[in-house]
Amino acid sequence: MFDRQHRLRRFHRQPRPLPARAADDLRFIRDTMERSAAFTAVSGWGMVGLGLSALAATWLAAHQIAPFAWLRVWLGEALLAAAIALLSMTWKANRRGLPLFSGPGRKVALGFLPPMIAGVFLTFLLFRTGLQSALPAAWLMLYGAGLATGGVFSVPIVPVMGVSFMVVGGLAALGPAAWANWFLAAGFGGLHLVFGSLIARRHGG
Repeated sequence: MFDRQHRLRRFHRQPRPLPARAADDLRFIRDTMERSAAFTAVSGWGMVGLGLSALAATWLAAHQIAPFAWLRVWLGEALLAAAIALLSMTWKANRRGLPLFSGPGRKVALGFLPPMIAGVFLTFLLFRTGLQSALPAAWLMLYGAGLATGGVFSVPIVPVMGVSFMVVGGLAALGPAAWANWFLAAGFGGLHLVFGSLIARRHGG
């Protein structure tokens, strides 16, 4: 009798290990929640930086006479914008302990990158065939399409931003070619400033 009571006391004192099946269930639930969560590492302040750099590029491009010099300014701006966006998102993700290249972040990238890759090839095709005037509309609409598709897995304001870019791109396609820099300034400059400020205020930077 004494031995039986002693064994019962030892059994109750020792913590019972979590069954392997329950641990697998918890891991599945956690992974599912991570995959279904919205990508909140989009940096509003990074977008503000993109808007400011785009306005500077607009001013510099407007003073170029040769078409290739104009294109070179905007290609340089594209590389600078990519660096600003990546660094700002990395900073926000690290500050908030969020995954950047897994779960919803990967889905955002998979939705955003195809229009951007298409834009690279269309840029050189349109410029080589002498259709430089079509570049602003193509850039704005493809960038907007990338934001609209990839932004489905991010905060709700990002797809709205994408549609706004597509609207400006449509206006650029219908408007005079002489207004190209103004449309680029309105899109990559103005929209980034407006939506970046909203994201920074509503979604923590």
